[in-house]
Amino acid sequence: GEARTRIRAFNSQNMANTVWAFATAAVAAPELFEAIAGEARTRVRAFNSQNMANTVWAFATAAVAAPELFEAIAGEARTRIRKFNSQNMANTVWAFATAAVAAP
Repeated sequence: GEARTRIRAFNSQNMANTVWAFATAAVAAPELFEAIAGEARTRVRAFNSQNMANTVWAFATAAVAAPELFEAIAGEARTRIRKFNSQNMANTVWAFATAAVAAP
């Protein structure tokens, strides 16, 4: 749909900030979250540690299931774990636990 088309123009920070804002405001936007999950999953290498943490935090906070996105972020986070500061690490671990997603 239209959301998916517009999301393609977003960079990683735009995607993370958008889902963070909707989750923080407690505004349901399932089509938007679905579009961002699909796009972010394919571009996860472009996300820095804060973008990854904020994205999974937003999905967990909004209670939007996105197992493939969480799997992609888990894989990427493993390769860059040393770049996560304590806040990013805590938010990521909290998000995986809250979403009941096992991180290998």
